[in-house]
Amino acid sequence: MTDWSAQTQLARDWFETLRDQICAAFEAIEREAGSDASFEYISWNRETDDGAEGGGGVRGVMKGKVFEKVGVNVSTVSGDFAPGFAQTINGASEDSPGFTATGISLVAHMANPHVPAVHMNTRFLTTSKAWFGGGADLNPPIPYEEDTEQFHAAFRAACMGHNPTYYEKFRKWADDYFFIPHRGVARGVGGIFYDHLECADLAQFERNFAFTRDVGSAFLDVFPKIVRRRMGQEFTPEEKAAQKEWRGRYVEFNLVYDRGTLFGLKTGGNIDAILMSLPPEVTWS
Repeated sequence: MTDWSAQTQLARDWFETLRDQICAAFEAIEREAGSDASFEYISWNRETDDGAEGGGGVRGVMKGKVFEKVGVNVSTVSGDFAPGFAQTINGASEDSPGFTATGISLVAHMANPHVPAVHMNTRFLTTSKAWFGGGADLNPPIPYEEDTEQFHAAFRAACMGHNPTYYEKFRKWADDYFFIPHRGVARGVGGIFYDHLECADLAQFERNFAFTRDVGSAFLDVFPKIVRRRMGQEFTPEEKAAQKEWRGRYVEFNLVYDRGTLFGLKTGGNIDAILMSLPPEVTWS
């Protein structure tokens, strides 16, 4: 079995670098809005069931004038999957339940309902197999075609730089995944989603890692542009109320269907980091 520890470290270093770049970009937007809000970082450690060291991570949260609540998590954890859950994970089994996982996860809920909420994550996991996964999706309470097109164009370009089939495949995967069956509605206007981008050897790791870096860079480039376009728009109390009700759909998806939430809860992750995706204020009609 291939030892992926060096590659896990490379991926971890990139995810932490991306975190620093994103947080700096978001704090710069707060400064432009006349706010001194900054990220607060809290580190956490994970213990395995037998009390051994299981890695950990850093949860960064900022509550500001533009970003009502944004969380950026990075973590690197390892251990064994619980019996039963191992069978649901690529390359894991009851006989081989061990894993390592490193990644970045981001969710931003915006103060102005004209500014879309957004989710982004990329990750590298190893069991008896090794693979990358991730993506990003835009979640506007008040959709604007210009924003949707710009967001998709950024990820289309990132995909086309690696494989001409990626964008349509991963766009459809996002549309199918970020759907709320019990409501019969999409969570937002989509983006891309990919998983199990497997690394059978080091050459595949390098190709898939390069693609995953471009996904992160595409997000860093496009989302601040959309925020700056909308953050100064006037909004009504009715639009704010509609935003809070729309957030309820986001909560329902994350607590009922989201794989990342389930993975974190099933592997002993930090509860506050796992649930940082939940908005600060939400209503249901």
